[in-house]
Amino acid sequence: MASPPQLSIVIPVYNEELNLPTLFARLYPVLDGLGRGYEVIFTNDGSADRSMELLRAQHGSRPDVTRVIDFNANYTQHMAIMAAFERVRGQIIVTLDADLQNPPEEIPKLLAKIDGGFDYVGGFRLNRQDSFFRTYASRLINYVREHTTSIEMTDQGCMLRAYRRPIIDAIVRSGAINTFIPALAYSFSGNPTEVGVKHEERHAGVSNYSFYKLVRLNFDLITGFSIAPLQYFTMFAMASAACSFVLVLVLAYMRIFLNDNTNGVFTLFGIMFFLLSVAMIGIGLIGEYVGRSYQVVRARQQYFVREVLETSDTARTAANSNPKPN
Repeated sequence: MASPPQLSIVIPVYNEELNLPTLFARLYPVLDGLGRGYEVIFTNDGSADRSMELLRAQHGSRPDVTRVIDFNANYTQHMAIMAAFERVRGQIIVTLDADLQNPPEEIPKLLAKIDGGFDYVGGFRLNRQDSFFRTYASRLINYVREHTTSIEMTDQGCMLRAYRRPIIDAIVRSGAINTFIPALAYSFSGNPTEVGVKHEERHAGVSNYSFYKLVRLNFDLITGFSIAPLQYFTMFAMASAACSFVLVLVLAYMRIFLNDNTNGVFTLFGIMFFLLSVAMIGIGLIGEYVGRSYQVVRARQQYFVREVLETSDTARTAANSNPKPN
């Protein structure tokens, strides 16, 4: 039986048929040159293009180091990574996007940090090649996260990261459903660090992250690691209520003592609409936290694996080296 590899590369794939041939051509030579045993786990997250066909062909050409997990539908990048985490065999795990914006040639940088004794290495993008909107929106989100959580991360949007096996095991045991994986890993880490990595333009296709998905991702990050939004909202609501009360007193004084009722009705309507909007924001925040609790409590299966491509020795070794947590 083959011994477990030292390194596992985890790559979620969703509609990346135009990027996969280039990824294969660049990734495997880098890994072959590392001088250590490795495996590459691709998770096909319900792609609607030829991605699965290309992954199947790659498994056929390199069955000794290539494993493919095929979802029956799109379950999000988070679930694609979690499915791979549950099956990794290596003691060092590296996550990588399939779009080549983070070059696979940068993987040795992360491994050097891991070999130096760190248990979690986050990448941050140097000279970002994204649009103006995405770059500055990311900076704003980083600022909000920095001031609402205890998670310290230079670039939360960079997928190129390396983890030691105990961190991955802790993530799997946590049963996290929507929690942002790099932030969860940081919370489990005892000795984290970061390293700058190159960033390239997307080689082909378009980003699979819409504005809505980016907003959802950052809701997961902030609400998963802090109750600061609820606390800030409570303070804001209290301040709004106090200001509204003072304004009502002023209007009452003007009406009773100055006989001025020209704008009273419209002002009161303005106050009412403002307070209603504040209440609606609060209901939305509470709903976000309640919804997360509901997803955990119902304990529904989060994804369905249609097929796993791996050699029989790989499958047996994976089962022995990575038993399912209770």
